[in-house]
Amino acid sequence: MKIAKETRATDALVLVARASPAAGGVLETHARRLRDRGVADAVHAATWREEPGRELRTSFADISADRVFVVPVRAAHARATTDGVPAAFDTVDGAVAYCEPVGPSPAVTDALATRAAEHVTPTPDASLLLVGLGSGDQPFERQAADYHASRLRETSAYGEVTSAFLLQNPAVECARYTVSNDRVVAVPLPLVPSTATTEEIPRKLEVDRGGLSYADPLGEHHAVTDAIAARVAERRTGTDTPGTSFEDQLARDAQRLAADGDGRPL
Repeated sequence: MKIAKETRATDALVLVARASPAAGGVLETHARRLRDRGVADAVHAATWREEPGRELRTSFADISADRVFVVPVRAAHARATTDGVPAAFDTVDGAVAYCEPVGPSPAVTDALATRAAEHVTPTPDASLLLVGLGSGDQPFERQAADYHASRLRETSAYGEVTSAFLLQNPAVECARYTVSNDRVVAVPLPLVPSTATTEEIPRKLEVDRGGLSYADPLGEHHAVTDAIAARVAERRTGTDTPGTSFEDQLARDAQRLAADGDGRPL
């Protein structure tokens, strides 16, 4: 009698982010490291420019695995990841395990501290300013900034840790006038370099005037790779129980509304 050969379930990991000149290289660097670690059977990267619900469909449809982990490589959720990305999940050949964005992570907090210290030594007479994109109608960027600021106040020697945003208050253009110390370093929260981090934030901070140091986004930093691996590990831990996370709810809502069409608002 022939004994049926047991087939192991396969999984894949997809890193997603908004397209920018740097995004492809950043995602592929993290994908390569994660492949080397064996985090999943296959690791992919996918980007969108305007409408993730439509633009990611082709990339998702090309992925075949029993379970597909989708990780947004960004500081926090935004309309693109709460509405747009899940709208493309119906094209995935396999069960989707949608993960929280990489940003709110202890590894990322530590990396932000390291990046800041490269520019301004952490002392009681120095200020650390975290700069996020923000949103007029969602709390996620502020929550992420508060998370990092709280941890940095506890673990760093900066006398002041505060935050500002491009799209909500406190506004980034006012930040240099509201910090308490003369020695200031600003660190952008967006993980992937973009025009926001290379042009808009520096311009509104008036970096060219001097008196304030501006750090680069974390980009290819190894801590971001670690945080991605941690997100996948978190979802694996809950594999055998019903999904109850915010991301699970986003995926379920997207499945129910799949008939709406493939273009979702950003």
